[in-house]
Amino acid sequence: MKEGQSIEKEALNKQGQHWENTFTKKTNMFGVEPSIPAQKAAKLFKKEGKKKILELGGGQGRDTIFFAQNGFEVYVLDYCESGVEAINKKAEEMGLSELINASCHDVRDSLPFADEVFDCCYSHMLYCMALTTSELEFLSDEVKRVLKPGGFNVYTARNTNDSDYGTGIHRGEDMYEVGGFIVHFFSKEKVEHLAKGFKIVDIDEFDEGSLPRKLFQVTLKKK
Repeated sequence: MKEGQSIEKEALNKQGQHWENTFTKKTNMFGVEPSIPAQKAAKLFKKEGKKKILELGGGQGRDTIFFAQNGFEVYVLDYCESGVEAINKKAEEMGLSELINASCHDVRDSLPFADEVFDCCYSHMLYCMALTTSELEFLSDEVKRVLKPGGFNVYTARNTNDSDYGTGIHRGEDMYEVGGFIVHFFSKEKVEHLAKGFKIVDIDEFDEGSLPRKLFQVTLKKK
């Protein structure tokens, strides 16, 4: 292994603690309103009669709460303990605990669920975290494993048209560290590469935030 590669991996592994520290300091870092991607996904899931959602990288729960308020059963994973605690606290305060099951998990490891148990999977900017392409391939296979046939995987990721792409510290592949956060920027080719075993239903490009960030919302259906 080259020296640069080991330094890069060390930087990637430190992101968990960086997010933990950030969530502890900012209890509603992304606000409390549901994201536009979650609202769009919920419409699709309702239209298709889907009920049981796996949410990956739930953060502090703004989309998790929204899904539960709309009658979905949500199993949410995040690798920050403070995020999971925030979700469970909000679920209890809002009387949604029966619909929300939140736990701590690193998506670089196998998902802690049996095969074909979820109707759909949803994640907002989890795929563009500090995950290598090989780790994303593994995650995509795991999502496919836990989805029922015909299940949907909807995810968002910052893309290579984003103004931050190519800036900051290069951490390998299409990953750049900007303001302490490592982002893996997606091209359409990467989306297609990770869609093995799925039908690509839609790749929608949209803006979010004041910068603004440029993202893809990818909708996949398990074959």
